[in-house]
Amino acid sequence: MTQEELDALMNGDIDDMESFEDSTDSSVEDDLAVDDFLDDEPVAKSSAKEQDEHIYGNQKKDTILPMPATNENKMVHQLDDVTKESEEKASEIFDIIDGVSNQLMESEEAMNSVLETLNSNIELFTTLNKKFPDVGAFAAQLEKNSSALEEANQILEVLQSSGESIMSVMDIMQYQDIHRQKIERVINVMRALSNYMNSLFEGRIEDEKRVSSAHHIAGDTHNDLASNEDIEALLAQFVK
Repeated sequence: MTQEELDALMNGDIDDMESFEDSTDSSVEDDLAVDDFLDDEPVAKSSAKEQDEHIYGNQKKDTILPMPATNENKMVHQLDDVTKESEEKASEIFDIIDGVSNQLMESEEAMNSVLETLNSNIELFTTLNKKFPDVGAFAAQLEKNSSALEEANQILEVLQSSGESIMSVMDIMQYQDIHRQKIERVINVMRALSNYMNSLFEGRIEDEKRVSSAHHIAGDTHNDLASNEDIEALLAQFVK
């Protein structure tokens, strides 16, 4: 039933309901015949779920539908969580790096003390070996201390290289703070735009106090049909 037919029924322009129902049934049959002719297939009733899957099935597979506006999906909430967690984790990383750097510096100081001792031993055994060349113990200790000195120097170089690497890591981590500032700037712009749009569309009347919108207005070009439930509810009002 079209809107014009429903209006005629409400205004009392149609007196004979039986003839009206017959004409309605015939128009429906004509529509079905046209559909059969165009589709060349019998008209089959399908559920709303099947129709939705038929229309939107490919779209749901190929595209990402918007998520519901919950606290877990709100963009500003997520960005705030990212900046907060990023700052916390960066602080933890800096603490760990600082601890490793302090340990390396302490190890370098200890190794320098070892090098001083080895150099002193080498000088001593060099002098003893020159004065007592026949004593094999002096020559053996001189060789051992010289070998230990070389290994100590290699270890010291590794410690110094590790300390330089730690400093490079700390320099790289400074970019994390720059990224956080960029995200915060995006958040501020988004919040400014949100406040502007809310102010732009703000009304004087609360939404709860507004009248409901009409589904059909005179002059509409669409041909929405009234459902059987609407017709039955309208007839029930007449009976009352």
